Amino acid sequence: MGEKKEVAGQAASGARRDPVIDIARFFCLILVVFSHCMMVSPVLHPDGTVTTENTLMEQRWFEPVLWVLQVMPLFFVLGGITGLESWRRLRARGGTGVDYAQLRLLRLVRPATALLAVMFLGLIAAQLLGVHPQVVQLMATGAGMPLWFLAAYLAAQLSVPLLARMHARAPWLTLSALVAAVITVDSLRGAFPILVSLNMVFVWCAVQQFGFFIADGFLAGRSSGWLVGLVAGSNLLLGLVTGAGVYSGNMIVNLNPPNLCMLLLGLSQAATLQLIRPAVAWLARARWVLWVVAVAGRRSMTVYLWHLPLLVGMSGLLLLTSFPKPAAGTAEWWWARPLVLLAVVVLLLPVLLLFGRLEERPTAAVHARGRAPAAVVTAGVVVFIPMLDAALNGLTVALLGGGAACFMLAVLLLGRVVEPSRTPLAGPKTAAGEGHQPPLPEPGIRANVES
Repeated sequence: MGEKKEVAGQAASGARRDPVIDIARFFCLILVVFSHCMMVSPVLHPDGTVTTENTLMEQRWFEPVLWVLQVMPLFFVLGGITGLESWRRLRARGGTGVDYAQLRLLRLVRPATALLAVMFLGLIAAQLLGVHPQVVQLMATGAGMPLWFLAAYLAAQLSVPLLARMHARAPWLTLSALVAAVITVDSLRGAFPILVSLNMVFVWCAVQQFGFFIADGFLAGRSSGWLVGLVAGSNLLLGLVTGAGVYSGNMIVNLNPPNLCMLLLGLSQAATLQLIRPAVAWLARARWVLWVVAVAGRRSMTVYLWHLPLLVGMSGLLLLTSFPKPAAGTAEWWWARPLVLLAVVVLLLPVLLLFGRLEERPTAAVHARGRAPAAVVTAGVVVFIPMLDAALNGLTVALLGGGAACFMLAVLLLGRVVEPSRTPLAGPKTAAGEGHQPPLPEPGIRANVES
């Protein structure tokens, strides 16, 4: 018990990186890439039309498996842990919410800018070369699927300074208010379908709050039996609401848009993370494991953003060749999945070499510190415009170009990372009542700070 509290305290103070969090994020990333390679299956029909089939979704056995493999809530739990720790350390050095927003926007927008620009130029070239418009649109859609996560994750991360203050003053009231908002939106989804999009914010911010509780060490002091009970209880409630027909039992359906089921899954996954912490910490003793996780972690956003567009683009281009195309779901199709996964990994390697460093290199300064708040707010608005358009109307080649331009403008507005004062806040407590936090251990701020 004492060891668990010590680990949690170190994580919350920001004294060192928590390898358990890094390994959990690495596991989620690998699982997402693997599952997408098992799902995507473009089909060229005799009349020349092209559609995309999700082969796994057509397998009856896959629906219950999704209760385990749907790890998107865990991404937001982990984001809550690292986001709160980063915000507290930045605040201890005299940083503001604007500084935090600048860090997060640069960390996430710069890699996405490269993706949108390359996709736009590539698809324009494909159109000029006479590639069928449906194949071009298929590849454009492939680029859009990771962007919904970027929009949701950005919204949740940008809310960290505000939600951290609310969490410090009334943690349970804050979480309860978010849960109530989720249930209210779900209840009104039949009468007002447009409202369901609000849960892209409410659900993921609520799941992110679970990460806040972990960062505070709330779960570290709980027994294994208590954690098992929390996992069992959340899954039992999930079974009740899906079994009664209130929600679908398919966790992919419940993801688009997210609803209460994602909240319950997030609670279960947060408790599971704490439950298996000793085993993961034991795994982290192997230096090669930490090396692999560290290397992947520095390029995680590039891997996430690029793997599905590369997969869909490769599959779409293969439709134009005489390469064997086994029917989806057949034995030949399943045997081809490892080759598909290998091909995606091979295609990712040059992408990581060319664009991976965008996750860590600040651009040259284009504004003085006094203009930072207005510039950061403007950059945030500019970034969300094309993402909202894509969510409401779908992603097209034209929107890819407009999105790339908006993202480039946002990066220029954000400029380089401006280092706040290194003087820690005085007194035993901050103005928000969060308690005194130690200064950052490193003498600088980089755009890829995640913990």
